[in-house]
Amino acid sequence: MSKLFAIGPVEMFEETLEIGGKQVPYFRNDEFSQVVFSASAGLKRLLFNENGEIILLTCSGTGAMEATVMNCFTKEDNLIVINGGSFGNRFVQICEVHEISHKVVEVEQGETLTREMIDEVMGDDEFTGLLVNLDETSIGQLYDIEMLSELCKEKDLVFVVDAISAFLADEVNMDKYGIDAVILSSQKALSLAPGLSVVALSEKALKRVEVIDSKSIYFDFKDYLKNGERGQTPFTPAVRVIIELEDIVKRFEERGIENIINDTHEIAVYFRKRIKEIGLDYPSYPLSNAVTPVIFPDENADVVYRELIDKYGFTVNPSGGDHAKKMFRVAHVGNHSIEDTEELVLAIEEIINSKK
Repeated sequence: MSKLFAIGPVEMFEETLEIGGKQVPYFRNDEFSQVVFSASAGLKRLLFNENGEIILLTCSGTGAMEATVMNCFTKEDNLIVINGGSFGNRFVQICEVHEISHKVVEVEQGETLTREMIDEVMGDDEFTGLLVNLDETSIGQLYDIEMLSELCKEKDLVFVVDAISAFLADEVNMDKYGIDAVILSSQKALSLAPGLSVVALSEKALKRVEVIDSKSIYFDFKDYLKNGERGQTPFTPAVRVIIELEDIVKRFEERGIENIINDTHEIAVYFRKRIKEIGLDYPSYPLSNAVTPVIFPDENADVVYRELIDKYGFTVNPSGGDHAKKMFRVAHVGNHSIEDTEELVLAIEEIINSKK
């Protein structure tokens, strides 16, 4: 039995796989518009963003990150960027390319983000926005959403949250935390095929979009919002993934977002307990429920990663660079259970015992 324990794409549900096997329909009609309306309304409820809007982008999460920055900020802004890994650095690169003034809060490997670290970087300067990857997926650190929310409210910052791997694994409540833009991707906890990204905008963010010229044809949010009024997108969308999205959103609403988060938390806690029992470890900084970085004392993570695929059909996320031998990551989102997780742990244990 092969199974994906990667953080994206994740193991999909049978109902979604059935949709994926059907002919893609024509989409410039009322039937597809109703699908878009339904999916968007459901996402608003799951994100607690009833008074905002949803934009559906046919692109990767990086495209949505760049589009959000382009449409919500200009060269007149000054941003704080939390950089704790590959995806935090991506926000830094986007600001650099678009020549948007910014300062970076560097979170080193093993370090926990604190308010003091941000205050030190901000100093007495004036800022207009904050960019953060709520779960820095490359290392699994979950940042303190309450602390970041309080900071943004106190300083009147536009609060932009990449929740690509945190959504449906950890709490992402736009109304409660005053989040102005949330970025999602289809292949994470939404458990869909890759190719679709979502940007949810608050009323505050929408006012910025109205007056900012994004200097883009494909990523002009004003165009998406206008077309969204009729349930359409400006350009050809990922039609099949949007149909999958409507279905999964309905099923997740029926299940309840708190239940989904709690179930994911239980799997993550179980996995972390079992990993310790077989002699491995995980980082001490706060972790997202979505993913666990597994630390290998014998620095053979790359060998175990390969044998999990070859001998058991289990795929996890390898780490690159200096971490390739020290760590890999295991996801807990998607179509997983405690039983699946135990099978993975037993396979890891067999491999590491065979190397002794």
